[in-house]
Amino acid sequence: MSELLPEFEFVRPKTIEEALEVFKAKPQSRFCAGGTDLVVNMRRGFVDLETLIDLTSIPGLKNIDFDQGGLHIGAGVTLRTLTENSQIATIFPAVAQAAGSIAGPNHRETATAAGNLCLDTRCLYLNQSHWWRKSNDYCLKYKGDICHVAPKGNRCRAAFSGDLAPALLVYDAQVDLIGPEGSRRIPLKALYKEDGADHLSLRTGELLISIFVPSNQARSAYEKIRVRGAIDFPLAGVAVSCEDIDEVTYRFKLAITGTNSMPIVIDVPDLTIENTDPDAYFQAMGKLIQKAVSPQRTTTIAPHYRRLSIAALAARIARGLLL
Repeated sequence: MSELLPEFEFVRPKTIEEALEVFKAKPQSRFCAGGTDLVVNMRRGFVDLETLIDLTSIPGLKNIDFDQGGLHIGAGVTLRTLTENSQIATIFPAVAQAAGSIAGPNHRETATAAGNLCLDTRCLYLNQSHWWRKSNDYCLKYKGDICHVAPKGNRCRAAFSGDLAPALLVYDAQVDLIGPEGSRRIPLKALYKEDGADHLSLRTGELLISIFVPSNQARSAYEKIRVRGAIDFPLAGVAVSCEDIDEVTYRFKLAITGTNSMPIVIDVPDLTIENTDPDAYFQAMGKLIQKAVSPQRTTTIAPHYRRLSIAALAARIARGLLL
């Protein structure tokens, strides 16, 4: 890692419109709020920019609001705020749990909700020093023409490791975007693509400004597999929600991070207790997960271990939500 950041212009607009104008005039710009991911990547030397557009002075981006429709989270809300909000912890527990599991306390003071949703993909062959990457002829994600994880393919296999995305996906969250072409709201799921080098569907100059979580009565939880109990990105993480359809029928939603270049939503059949053996149901759920995920050699932990572990973890969480 380089000791010094490269030279760049720093701009702090007061409105979203001003931020978009800056980007229009300086298309090599990057938007930044907490910077806990972007600044590290700048130090590592694989983010090229001329101007850094700091969004922390724009009013409204740090608001959390509840209404009859659901929960509205401003893009600039910090992870600490999400973790400590009692309403979120009660109504959307997986969201608070996911936010509280990210990095360490100092990171959560500044890291933002939108930043974690737009987290760059990671890979054992990318997140190294510049001289190490150069000695390996770089890779598909930066300056190279090969993916060292899957050298016979033509797609980057770097993994998405954001924790918030799966917790929001099990609640069918949507995101509000604004850019040169206007505003739009899309399902959070549509924000992602299965390509580690180009994993976001944001248009040029487009900015994520808020997150909407529709009202929901489901119980939920989020957990992840990691080497250490703090700081580490998920080797694999899973959010599960459980909704009571009637007295004997339960509907589960699952979303997984850390195994693919995008968060994965997994559809599972409803569980009807009087017609299905729960043990067989959760065993089948684990097998569905193993088939759906595609962990690659992007970490120091074997892909097969991550596949088996996340399947077992998801089934355990789902079983616990029945109680």
